[in-house]
Amino acid sequence: MPETLPTLDDLDRRILNALQLDASHTNAELAELVHVSAPTCLRRVKQLVASGVILRRVAIVAPAMVGARLSAIVEITLDVQAAERMAEFELLAGAESAVLQCYRVAPGPDFVLIVEVADMPAYHALAHRLFAAHANVRNVKAYFSTFRSKFDTRIAV
Repeated sequence: MPETLPTLDDLDRRILNALQLDASHTNAELAELVHVSAPTCLRRVKQLVASGVILRRVAIVAPAMVGARLSAIVEITLDVQAAERMAEFELLAGAESAVLQCYRVAPGPDFVLIVEVADMPAYHALAHRLFAAHANVRNVKAYFSTFRSKFDTRIAV
């Protein structure tokens, strides 16, 4: 993350809001949506990417439609919280495709993971790989979603 935040003007904010709603627009469509010329729009989007404001443009997939029917929020407490042990766990969690998000948190547990798996047997297999087989994991507390009432990726700009 850059040390100084980039200065965003109204045009940057319009572009970011439009892309957060639908990043599949062509440059010409985006330019029309935000009321600027196509070359200006393209230049601004490139600046937003170069400055790190736009990390990437992705498709958001419905988990259940691809077989991921079980969502879990998992709290992890490590036995030893030395920096190298924390980084070791982050690498391990990051290598698992079922782990969508991994956060270091405080106070409380050391990590919170957002996990999407097919079913409970798939969760148990993941738990064995990440938690039971990992000697530094002291405590695991999992919460299983029964209904997702909101999911959004947009950040207010």
